[in-house]
Amino acid sequence: MIKDTFELAIGDKTLTIKLTDWAEQASGSCLVSLGETVVMTTAMMSQKNTDDKDFFPLSVDYEEKFYAAGKILGSRFLKRESRPSDEAILLSRMIDRAVRPLFPKDFKKEIQVIATCISFDGENDPDIISMISASLALGISNIPWNGPLGAIKVGKVAGKFVLNPTYKEREESQFELTLSAILHDGEVLINMIEMSGKEVSEYDVMEATQFAGTALTQIIDFQKSIIKKVGQEKATFKPAVEIEIDKDIKEFLGDRLEKALDEAHPGEKNLLHIDIIEDELVAHIKAKYPDTGKEKQVMPFFEKEMERLIIKNIIEKDRRPDGRKSEDIRNLVADIALLPRTHGSAMFHRGLTKVLSILTLGGPGDQQLLDGMEIIGKKRFMLHYNFPPFSTGETGFMRGPKRREIGHGHLAEKALLPLIPDAKEFPYTVRIVCEALSSNGSTSMASVCAATLALMDAGVPIKAPAAGISIGLAKDEVSGKYKVLTDIQGPEDHFGDMDFKVAGTKNGITAIQMDIKINGINRDIMKEALEKAKYARFKILDIISATIVEPRKNLSQYAPKIISFMINPAKIGEVVGPKGSVINKLIEEFDVTIDIEDTGLVFITGQNQVLVDGCAGRIKGMVKEIEVGEVFQGTVRKIMDFGAFVDLVGGQSGLVHISKFVPNQIKSVKDVVKEGDIIPVKVVGVDDLGRINLSAIDAGFKPKK
Repeated sequence: MIKDTFELAIGDKTLTIKLTDWAEQASGSCLVSLGETVVMTTAMMSQKNTDDKDFFPLSVDYEEKFYAAGKILGSRFLKRESRPSDEAILLSRMIDRAVRPLFPKDFKKEIQVIATCISFDGENDPDIISMISASLALGISNIPWNGPLGAIKVGKVAGKFVLNPTYKEREESQFELTLSAILHDGEVLINMIEMSGKEVSEYDVMEATQFAGTALTQIIDFQKSIIKKVGQEKATFKPAVEIEIDKDIKEFLGDRLEKALDEAHPGEKNLLHIDIIEDELVAHIKAKYPDTGKEKQVMPFFEKEMERLIIKNIIEKDRRPDGRKSEDIRNLVADIALLPRTHGSAMFHRGLTKVLSILTLGGPGDQQLLDGMEIIGKKRFMLHYNFPPFSTGETGFMRGPKRREIGHGHLAEKALLPLIPDAKEFPYTVRIVCEALSSNGSTSMASVCAATLALMDAGVPIKAPAAGISIGLAKDEVSGKYKVLTDIQGPEDHFGDMDFKVAGTKNGITAIQMDIKINGINRDIMKEALEKAKYARFKILDIISATIVEPRKNLSQYAPKIISFMINPAKIGEVVGPKGSVINKLIEEFDVTIDIEDTGLVFITGQNQVLVDGCAGRIKGMVKEIEVGEVFQGTVRKIMDFGAFVDLVGGQSGLVHISKFVPNQIKSVKDVVKEGDIIPVKVVGVDDLGRINLSAIDAGFKPKK
């Protein structure tokens, strides 16, 4: 049953929120729609306490349902949704990054948010709807949460900003910027950014963010009015560390931790000895309170104290955990052509962060087929990212790619996609695998750099080299003082307040992803982060250019050879033949793969250039349009009383009338030619039925004596 309905105009569309009793046992639930795309979201809080955990157990899942788009998908044997698509995983991560920082820091109860797309109109993207519905489901529930948040997507079509652009508008847009934000003292604070762009300026990003401000404010105020009307009272919770234990911990530590940080030798591994102090503290509490389990409360306090001291050192002394100043970039190293049999390879180092990138070229038949609720099509550029346990000096299970790996790979892929040449210029399918071999901060942006080097090493004619960098933030919430940090490493990511990743070329930005741990950032911080990212990006691009100036002119000898050309679409059937008989014979004869698009674009792929060229010549001959005036060396196939049929190219043939062999009259065609002879002929006419008339006289034919 529908209990309440609320509506808000956003641009030229209407956002509709319905509160129902459908998920009556959830802590909070709602239906949110834009157009005919509808998302149902539930928020649920477990009643079990998890104070002993050293992390906040929040899970966010976005569910695609094929029925939402009126589709029956899957294999012949499994016609139901199974593992989530990459698109669903990416949206789950995006919602998570937006809602997570708004939970109280010491809150540890298990929370699950599930957003399910139950109707999809093919025009309005479920992503913004899902983020708003997640915000409202949490907002009206009894779950402690400091929302609501607003979410909006901005595009730029024909020089004008557009709110929540349709799929068609996004194809024409210069960029796609997704934002979420909260209101604080009337100011819009951005708390999540996801962007892809076609080399966009920092100015345009700031202008688009400013443009989104009014809509974000309206969406937040709209939710606040609903929460005020129907929202539940929020549950209370107690801090993870008891007061008496807090005192004991402080007395034991004194100034040991602060001195350890101050006296640490500059270098990326200088925090390792801090573990000794933590182990001693755990042992002290365990001895003082035996068999109580209170030693488990040490970790939350220790984490808070480490965060406080690291941020204090950065803000007051401009001294980061590894000794760098706020704007310093770690040592950069780039290398290429590392593996002998791959089509392209490269390694990129930024301090202890090291990524190996391997590129493989394939034919059009190697493209990935996409068949999901939102997307049906093909994908010819793929970037996959792996993060093995040893990269952080740990052991762990080796299973399929986790959400983080899918997210990082997609971000790097998004950063490079605008730079990949189109299929007409470069008809290859491109797959890059980035292996994070050593991780200490922002392997995703190191992957952009390594992948760029691999592309150039492989000879892919990219429009420009790209690089990426991660910008951090150390902010004192009490004083409001902060430092924006260039090139964050592990401890600054863990204890800091922001991970602002920016990738692009010297011409502009191609991708942004930001997540934070505080409520949000204002325009000043965002502007400074973009400026520092640009400076660092240019520095890295200089290193890339010093390693390889431009893409190699020649592909690897081990790369497949591809020829592409256009044929008349009406002739596709002639190339394919009855039940594929002609094309299959060509594939077998020339040891190639042949792909033909509906437009008439033909791709021939093989390892032997001679065979590829031979197959291309055969197909071109088969579909060649015979024109009057052309001269051929034809083979006499059949002799009749009135003339002879002569084979030309591509299985086409024409008739040479008996009067068109020699100037003098002859009694029989057999007097001048025999079957199998190769003779010159000229096309003198093509009738309405496509029959070709030939002349041997006009081609200079001279019979053998």
